[in-house]
Amino acid sequence: MIRNMNTKDVSLTERTQKEILAAYELDFSKHAPARDIPKLHLIWNSIVSHLSRENRKFVYSAVKKGARAREFENAIVWLENAGLDLKINRISKPGLPPAAYSDPSAFKIYFPDVGLLRVMARLSPKAFIQGDRLFTEFKGALTENFVLQEILSKGGEFRPFYWTSKARAEVEFVVPTDDRIVPVEVKAGVNPRSKSLGVYRQKYNPEIAIRTSLLNLKKDGGVLNMPLFLASRIVDFPVMANLEENA
Repeated sequence: MIRNMNTKDVSLTERTQKEILAAYELDFSKHAPARDIPKLHLIWNSIVSHLSRENRKFVYSAVKKGARAREFENAIVWLENAGLDLKINRISKPGLPPAAYSDPSAFKIYFPDVGLLRVMARLSPKAFIQGDRLFTEFKGALTENFVLQEILSKGGEFRPFYWTSKARAEVEFVVPTDDRIVPVEVKAGVNPRSKSLGVYRQKYNPEIAIRTSLLNLKKDGGVLNMPLFLASRIVDFPVMANLEENA
């Protein structure tokens, strides 16, 4: 990878990323129980299609027709323990401790690395630069994956959940901090408008809510907008929350 950085050759980086993905799949047969290997491949290859959908909730029947949880749950746990997927559960309400309100049957699975996710989805690097209209459909998934990685970089104690209100609203991440739970809405562009965070705030009246986007850092009406490049600082929100309104 260092050689690729020195040459600035995107094709070399792409080749290295494909080799990493191939090595992961080879590891299934080396380290996983033999009975789970076919299931691991099915789950692994379904992550992109799950993230491509508007509702990114993991559905067993999308992995294999007629599949049930008991058939695949061991394989999902194996991938998670191996660091090859990022799994987050839904919570019914943002209470403490959040695990008490978690629904283990409703969850999403993200990729361990957003760069590898791009390659797995067979997206050209040019899609980011040229604003390919086909890329816009997957941009939200890539952005969510990136923000999740940044949150998890702070340590396992900040492992987030997600929240839904039936079919009305969904907040991508709900992050437990030391003494409170912070809703985090993820936006991939500069348009901050969305009803979901508003529904959450009206229902639970959080002290502060966070929205990530391409806008500058500012606090506006109880919502702290954080630029995507600051996503790793989400767990430091008490400091950020002292910003003046519209500063």
